[in-house]
Formats: sequence, structure tokens, C-alpha cells
Amino acid sequence: MHDTEEALFRAVHGIAGRLAGHPVPVVMDALLRDLPKAPGLEVTEIRRIAEEISVGRDPSGL
Repeated sequence: MHDTEEALFRAVHGIAGRLAGHPVPVVMDALLRDLPKAPGLEVTEIRRIAEEISVGRDPSGL
């Protein structure tokens, strides 16, 4: 796994642990603030991740 990908998965995992079940806008704010910049990571993908975390899933796979 590339360093950038691992950093993304770990950041998503941490946010999922803290914010599972919170409203999508709260999770989106945290993702936009805390995720490392990565090529190809678009707002639509971040919203999908936020939606999963909001319903209690951890999309990081960790």
C-alpha cells in the first residue's frame, strides 16, 4: 500500500471511530479538514464516505 493510501485509510478509520452515527455535514467537515490531500479524491467520494460513517460503517476496511 502506498503511503498516501495508508494515511487516507487511517484518517478515515479515526474519523469513523469518533463520528460514527453523527450527521453527514458533521462528518463531511471532519473529513474535509483532516484527510490528507490525495490526487483523485473528489468531494463526491468524500460525501459517500461521510454517508457511510454517518450510518455507523467504517469504510476504511481497517
